[in-house]
Amino acid sequence: MGLIILPLTEFPIYAKDASLSFASPLAVEFGMWGFWVWAVYFLTTFYFCVLEPKLHFFEKPIIKFINNVVIIGTCAFTGYLFLEKISWYFPELNKNWHYLLILLMVLASVFSSTHIRYVKWLSLGSTGAFFVLIAAMWIGAKAPIIPMIENLWGIKDYFLNIHKFVLPINDYHSFYLFWWLAWSLMIGQFVAKFVGGLRTYQLFLALLMIPSIPLALWFGVLYYYFQTKIELTLFWKVCMMALGIIFVINSIDSLVRLYSDNLNLSAKKLGVRKYILSHTALLIALIALFKWTPLNIEWVGLLVIALFIALVINLIRKSQRVRNIF
Repeated sequence: MGLIILPLTEFPIYAKDASLSFASPLAVEFGMWGFWVWAVYFLTTFYFCVLEPKLHFFEKPIIKFINNVVIIGTCAFTGYLFLEKISWYFPELNKNWHYLLILLMVLASVFSSTHIRYVKWLSLGSTGAFFVLIAAMWIGAKAPIIPMIENLWGIKDYFLNIHKFVLPINDYHSFYLFWWLAWSLMIGQFVAKFVGGLRTYQLFLALLMIPSIPLALWFGVLYYYFQTKIELTLFWKVCMMALGIIFVINSIDSLVRLYSDNLNLSAKKLGVRKYILSHTALLIALIALFKWTPLNIEWVGLLVIALFIALVINLIRKSQRVRNIF
């Protein structure tokens, strides 16, 4: 969702920020979503594939509780962020429509999470629609090949300055780092369920290379719109918002399925109707907390940092057992 909605709002910010002058806004945007992020996701996925089945660290009651708080909090933040950014694309929509849209998206997400096949269909469908949107907006902008290649080549500035993205560059980059930390454990747990049989190097390439190609193409197309000051027509706004909504649903349904399984609050356990009502009520309440209280994603990121520290200490304490696993 963020990669659909945020870039056009962020390019002007990056262009004016002196702390980001070492790279073009396009390279900075890619950096906010780029290799360091997916490298962390690789590490967490590797841990949950290889080490967690032997160490059972996340089965400890206090760790399990904090882990699920992180998942639920990040799940709600996904909905809240959409609520905050939708007004940029559709300022003509009344706020009441924003709230109704969030409610419908959460309902759709919780329903989708009732069966893994829905999650899979949405994932495959949204990926295909994403590539179609990239191609369609490229054609719609009548962007020449050479300027587009030059834009994409400019992403090299990120790799030349990749070390600068490890620690916060400014407050906005700090927000991104906390956001990605909040996602990291969940990505690891969810992806680990579906990558059986892959070799380590294949998983590494899959998590770092496969997401980066469509991201670079998408950001390159949007950057051309920004550079040439092409105004988005209502048609493109609707297309982007529709895909953004699908991505939101597909993000939330994966997280709901993950934490509901962890807490034994699945549709099979509760029944479909009770499952949908209870999880929808929980997420709407948390979205409201993000909206109207000081609660923010940085708090969730700090919980993840605490879990990482505890995990490292546990790995050190059980270093001999870890060596035996390898």
